[in-house]
Amino acid sequence: MKRFFILTSITLFSLISSPLFAQQTDFVKDYLERLENSKKYLILVAENMPSDKYNFKATPESKSFAENLMHIGWAMDWHSQSLLGGREPRDWKNDTELRPSNKSKEEMIAKIDETFDKTIKLITEFDVAELDDELDYFGLKRTKRQILLLLADHITHHRGQMLVYLRLNGFVPPRYVDYQ
Repeated sequence: MKRFFILTSITLFSLISSPLFAQQTDFVKDYLERLENSKKYLILVAENMPSDKYNFKATPESKSFAENLMHIGWAMDWHSQSLLGGREPRDWKNDTELRPSNKSKEEMIAKIDETFDKTIKLITEFDVAELDDELDYFGLKRTKRQILLLLADHITHHRGQMLVYLRLNGFVPPRYVDYQ
């Protein structure tokens, strides 16, 4: 009887947990596809702005085109490597790797490409069982899944500003890439 109960429990647990695990894995797979497309599109946007316009700001208090680009990289690094990966966060005031200062357009694009690759690698190796783990996010409790969604929104937000900057300078942005 005890053996029957144990086998029944294991079977029921497998029936319940297997679809849940598949959903977690599907989420990460879908997220990675979206992130790869987001990377390609952001790099196209960055390539379309001439280097002499990288310091353009829509208003004096706005970030420049270059600052928006590198801010995406900094936030991606923080969300993925620090929040999800557990690495100590960069000190924004002293960090030079993800700031536009003294970098050419090509160096900034290369740094963004590298930062996306590091983020994609971390998420590829991410333990999907941790997606529901909660973290402190500016005083709010957010799951690691929510952190990934917030990161995608953040990239889109700043890339959208960069698209407007292209238009304000008379350039046609690259055609929108689906699913990113």
